[in-house]
Amino acid sequence: MSDLVGDARAWSPDAQEAVRLLAVSALVEGRDRVEVATLFKVSVKAVDNWWAKWRAGGRDALLSRPRGRRVGEHQVLSEAEQAAVRQAVLDHIPSDLGLSGQLWTRGLIGELIFKLYRVRFTEPGVGKYLKRWGLTFQRPDKRAVEQDPEAVRVWCEETWPAIRARAKAEGAEVLFGDQVGIRSPQVTGRTWGEQGQTPVVRRTGNRFSVNAMSAISTKGRMHFMVFTDTFDAQVMCRFLARLVGHFDRKVHLIVDRHSAHRSKAVRAWLAGHKDQVELHFLPSYSPELNPDELVNADLKRSLPHTHRARNQAELAAETRRFFHRRQRQPHIIRGYFGGPHVRYTLDENPMSF
Repeated sequence: MSDLVGDARAWSPDAQEAVRLLAVSALVEGRDRVEVATLFKVSVKAVDNWWAKWRAGGRDALLSRPRGRRVGEHQVLSEAEQAAVRQAVLDHIPSDLGLSGQLWTRGLIGELIFKLYRVRFTEPGVGKYLKRWGLTFQRPDKRAVEQDPEAVRVWCEETWPAIRARAKAEGAEVLFGDQVGIRSPQVTGRTWGEQGQTPVVRRTGNRFSVNAMSAISTKGRMHFMVFTDTFDAQVMCRFLARLVGHFDRKVHLIVDRHSAHRSKAVRAWLAGHKDQVELHFLPSYSPELNPDELVNADLKRSLPHTHRARNQAELAAETRRFFHRRQRQPHIIRGYFGGPHVRYTLDENPMSF
């Protein structure tokens, strides 16, 4: 916490942690980094460090570290045994190792430890080891069994670097694009309520939806179009026409292999605009490689907290407000590219993962 000014370094760990969390929350809401530094009486460097930690590790990266006994003192398992169990959990699912199921629980990890070292642990005991190893209980990413790992490797190590190099040589812009649908009944997340009494969220019983197409760049630019008709080749051509209208240079747009993107109508439109835009396709069944997927997830998390749309027009308006808000927050748009599966877009020497 040496970046804090004045007497802030003498604050308690809890106070320092609170400042870090509040400062990052202000950045997420769109406040300027200099303004945040002034507000919390810290240096701009401190604000930048906290933002980088939050992007890399989320809220946990901003929490104060507990003090006390050194890690590894008076533990039943040796450091080598702990490392072996940790790696087994990361590299395998339980059924690979003769246990039941596909997802690790504290109980199953306890069974693995007993199977390997004949030592019994309670679930809280296993939990202490997991925390020490830096493992958290998470919802796993899903991968299509049809995904070709070699195609993913080629994209990350060869195709993407070639696209980036071409764009740089041409002075062109590179964007990642995707489409998303929002439905009226969608309510996600949790809220507070009295114990034993399930809270009620009132929403319209009518069913309606809107769609959106967006494109983002590592420079923090965002372009979008909200529409109510079905996403098809005509809509894609309309989006492309609007997109190139914002640039005085060529655009390289990276999208998935949706049938509309590869349709005859879109190919014909692109043939007539070769100097303005070029389309590139991600590997099949690989949405995690597209940073714009994180925009879609952000949109779906944000809307239920901010809207009570009663009809399609109101839902479309709320969706546009979200995109307009994000356009004014380029630091958040750049943050989408820091996700673990899309960080390859920022690496000058990308590696497969």
